[in-house]
Amino acid sequence: MSSVTHDATYPSATGGVVGAGAMVARQGPGAGVGLLLALGSAVGFSLSGPLARGLLDAGWNPAGVVLVRMALAASVLLPFGIRALRGDFSVLRRTWRVITLYGVLAVAGAQFCYFSAVAHMAVGPALLIEYTAPAAVVVWLWLRHGQRPGLITLAGAGVAALGLVLVLDLLSGGNHVSIVGALWSLGAMVGAATYFIISADTDNGLPPLALAAGGLVVGSAVLALLVVTGLLPAAASTATTTYAGHTVVWWVPLAALGIVTAAAAYVLGIVGTRILGSRLASFVALSEVVSAVLFAWLLLGELPRPVQLVGGALILLGVIGVKLGERRIEVGPDARLDIP
Repeated sequence: MSSVTHDATYPSATGGVVGAGAMVARQGPGAGVGLLLALGSAVGFSLSGPLARGLLDAGWNPAGVVLVRMALAASVLLPFGIRALRGDFSVLRRTWRVITLYGVLAVAGAQFCYFSAVAHMAVGPALLIEYTAPAAVVVWLWLRHGQRPGLITLAGAGVAALGLVLVLDLLSGGNHVSIVGALWSLGAMVGAATYFIISADTDNGLPPLALAAGGLVVGSAVLALLVVTGLLPAAASTATTTYAGHTVVWWVPLAALGIVTAAAAYVLGIVGTRILGSRLASFVALSEVVSAVLFAWLLLGELPRPVQLVGGALILLGVIGVKLGERRIEVGPDARLDIP
């Protein structure tokens, strides 16, 4: 079967397709601002793992941390999200599926899976596994929409897979990474991939503040329902937490998780992604891995094993290859590129 090669089109979360321009960097004076916003978002998100780990060690569980974090962030952003709609609430009726998907997968799912992962393993390896998300997006586009990746993309995915093996420390006789933690990290990867795809969609008519607030409200409501019905036990504690050898009252890391690493980080991330496009934004987001490892070292004294650091470098290198290879994707003539 013959094929043609062209710049990729990507599925829109609202239906139809998003052109390559929605997924690659926008040109213009706003690119520098977009880069700063994306970096700010990455640093904000990177602090969440080390802060949550302190609370988990003090008696909280992942459901309790995520629920309070999302509820606090939602309460902060909701007034701004409503104001951003400028009285046009019809957009909510048109995009409720997008908001629901964003809230369940990109917000609640990604957070819960990531915090569950760091309850079983160190912050650095957990985040490195999560950030195989760009490769997962390419695979999903291939299987679902017939967009066949080229050799550079496949080579990058192979390098990332080798790095993942090293991060999991599967080849040595040392202490292995928890398989349970690794599975939770892979769940967080699905949420991260959803986050980049939906955040880059400028065709849905949702202002960034409205999307962030709506996603946090939906995520909080879903998680609260699971907790109230007993399907997802939640645990909380007022015991002091410890970071870098210093004790901190419990509400301080909670406030930072809700305001800095959620409310601010989601808004900065959405705005930055809409300026840069999801390809460049997800590449910039790799700085979250480096920042998270640094915060984990400073606050928790955690540092990945040497073999895991090598694996992390291979994952980053592989993901870079995947992103570079996205520029030209083989698409069969019968491939359906829209979402019905």
